[in-house]
Amino acid sequence: MTAPRRLGAAVIAVTVLSMLLTGCGGWHGLNSVPMPGTEGDGPGAFTIQAQMPDVNNIQQNSRVRVGDVNVGTVTNIERQGWHALLTMRLNGDVKLPANATATIGQTSLLGSLHIELAPPVAEPAEGRLHEGSLIPLASGGGYPSTEQTLAAVSLLLNGGGIGQIQDITTAFGTAFAGREKDLRSLITQLDTFVRNTNAQTDDIIAATDSLNNLVSGFAEQRPVVDKALDTIPDALAVLKDERTKLADTLDQLGKFSALAADSANQTKEALVQELKDIGPVLKSLADSGPALTRSLSFFSVYPFAKETLSKWFRGDYANLTAIIDLTLSRLDSSFLTGTRWEGNLTELEMQWGRTIGQLPSPYTSGNPLIIPYHLNQGP
Repeated sequence: MTAPRRLGAAVIAVTVLSMLLTGCGGWHGLNSVPMPGTEGDGPGAFTIQAQMPDVNNIQQNSRVRVGDVNVGTVTNIERQGWHALLTMRLNGDVKLPANATATIGQTSLLGSLHIELAPPVAEPAEGRLHEGSLIPLASGGGYPSTEQTLAAVSLLLNGGGIGQIQDITTAFGTAFAGREKDLRSLITQLDTFVRNTNAQTDDIIAATDSLNNLVSGFAEQRPVVDKALDTIPDALAVLKDERTKLADTLDQLGKFSALAADSANQTKEALVQELKDIGPVLKSLADSGPALTRSLSFFSVYPFAKETLSKWFRGDYANLTAIIDLTLSRLDSSFLTGTRWEGNLTELEMQWGRTIGQLPSPYTSGNPLIIPYHLNQGP
């Protein structure tokens, strides 16, 4: 191929490549072009996204690893609000829970950055990553990079006060020179204080809980307290308005007390004499105590004395209810059986309209003992 043909072919190739790149959104370097041989292009591969607070130096085509094994590739990085949104293509055999974490890691001190996917540590695993899964911002993070570590070390060495440690040590030595015993005593007292405080931890917690319960009780009674605070000023205003009447009441009470004291002073001798006169009466009453109590017990269970009642009645028949049958037939069978008058009362009762063992007939309108006798009366 001649030189003009080679130049034309190169121009055509560059033009075609430029057109292709222009159609794909512009040229952003080799990392913007999918690289051959990367993970995440095999059968069953799927795409997920992860929200990251910071991507540092992560670029397209950066590796995605699980347990130090390459399982995918970062295919796109874009800004989403105040954080980054990474799109990753993973192999089909990657099995991770849906709440997996995404962390920016570094293979070595000067190595390349990658995305490390791992199961969650602070919570149980749930579900499984699949096509279209999104790892939220709360599960994204990053390990400290080499630049961050060196910056922290530089801050510690230059602005952290390490250079002043010797000065601080010298100042402490000067301050405690000759006071070793005092320092030792202070440390001992602090140790005792801390030990006693630690021993009282349960009491302190209990006191705090009690105070918390008290405050909660006040909080629950807040409407009552508010009402009381609203009512007390009105009550105080009423007391203020009634102050004159209250003062007059106390003054009248004082006058009443003075009158009562004067009355007591005037009747004191008479009262003392009455108490002296009532003394013999009370003494006589006390001397007759046994007889008085026995007489009262006699009156309550007349005609038997209460003291002998329980000895005279034996068993449970003291309150027996008696039904007395005064019918003529019953009197006849009870008192006249075997005498010349046996049966006379029974015959008379039958003539009055009654048979033995039965109540009088319904038509008997009066007392069978006083009703007029008729010879033709009877059954």
